[in-house]
Order: sequence, then C-alpha cells, then structure tokens
Amino acid sequence: MTVKMKLQHTLLLSGLLLSGTSIAHATDSDSSSEVLGGTINGNLTFASDYVFRGESETMDGDVPVVQGTLGWGNDDGWYGGVFASNIKFADPNLEIVTAPFIGKAGEFGDSGFTYDVMVFSYLYPGASYSNYTELWLKVGKQFGQANVQLEVTPTIDDWFGVKGWQGVNYAIHPSYEFSNGLKVSGSVGYQDLDGEGAEGWGHWNLGISKAYLGLNFDLRYHGSTVDESHLVYGTQTEIFDDRFVIGINKSF
Repeated sequence: MTVKMKLQHTLLLSGLLLSGTSIAHATDSDSSSEVLGGTINGNLTFASDYVFRGESETMDGDVPVVQGTLGWGNDDGWYGGVFASNIKFADPNLEIVTAPFIGKAGEFGDSGFTYDVMVFSYLYPGASYSNYTELWLKVGKQFGQANVQLEVTPTIDDWFGVKGWQGVNYAIHPSYEFSNGLKVSGSVGYQDLDGEGAEGWGHWNLGISKAYLGLNFDLRYHGSTVDESHLVYGTQTEIFDDRFVIGINKSF
C-alpha cells in the first residue's frame, strides 16, 4: 500500500467514523506534497447532516455541514492530522468540533488482515467541558470486492465530558464495490455507555456511493434504537430519528 493510498484511507476513515456520511471512494491526487518522509493530503465534504452513531449533530438536521480533514502519512503506516466540522446542539457554545488524531495502520504479516489503531480527540472550542478522547481499534479483511471491518472504540476519559461516564462503541462495517465503481456500504453497532444515569444504544446505516467527475457522492440512511424511554436522550429523541443523508466529497 502506497503512502497516498494509506493516507487517503486514513483521511476518509476519520471522516467516515465521525460523520457517518460514509464518503467511501478516494480519488488519486497529483497535488499531494512530500513532508518529513510522508505525504500531506486532505478532503472536503459538504453534507445535509452530520450523523454520529445514529445521532444528528446538527439539532435534527437543522443546518447542513462542511467538514474537512488535513493529514500526513508515511509508508510505514504512521499517520496524523486533524478533522473539523460545524455542529449544532442545544448548548449554544457547541458550534464547532475539531479532532486531532494520530495512528498506525498496516497488515498482520501476509495474512491479508489489516489493522488500524488511532487516538482521536474531540475538542469543542468554547465548550471545553465537553472534550473527550477515544481509542479506535479496527481489524479488517478484503474478500474479493467485499470488505469487512470490525471496530472496538473505548473512551480514554469521560465520555463527552460527563464525569464518571465511560463508553465503548462496537461495530461492524461491511462494504462491496461493483466493477462499475458503485459501492454499497453500511454499519451496525452498539454504543455502550456506563455511569450513573447512562444508557447505551444501537445504531446502523446503509448507503451507496460513487465517484464522478472527481467528486465522491454518497446517499445514506441512518437509524438507531433510541426512543422516548431512553435514559439519556428520552426528551430529545428527534435527533435520533431515522434519516437520509446526502454528502459530496472532494479529495486533494
């Protein structure tokens, strides 16, 4: 796997796992730059919503989102960078999330099984009381045109800044790319949440994506198990309503 392929995978992975818009195709770019033995690259996404593990990060799709990722990666699989997006919550101080990340991706020998270990910090300018960090652990395998990724993502500190709350997200991410470039992908997961008054929830998405004229288009349906009886979100279940999200991504 080349530097460019690794980095584009990493950049798209970070955007995918955060936003759930699942822009799954990377386009080759001749504008990447060599820095410190690695490659700098990035992407920009415009989407109708920002859905994270079944939850709208824009008050039930109240505003569209602009998301960007800028990162660096090398041939040894090391990478780092930062993701940013606008958001909207009931708390007016939560307007932007920035997320620096660092990780290592590679293959277990010649087994065909891949791994990706990434530390990802969610930082909220103006609302630092909500900052927290997760450790993303993924193992994957390619089966012809199909791919399966298994994810276990524990929090490193208090989830969303809530004292004593700890979370672990468990998910499986299957995908299949047809010979014409059309890709079908999805995710099924459970966000476990422990602490006084905490309760986890299930989440899923299914969508199609396609590269066209240098842009990557994605249409995705999201759902969750959250309802009015949920201990954490029972009073605002509309942000967990099932919804379609459309996104357009450009890699550079």
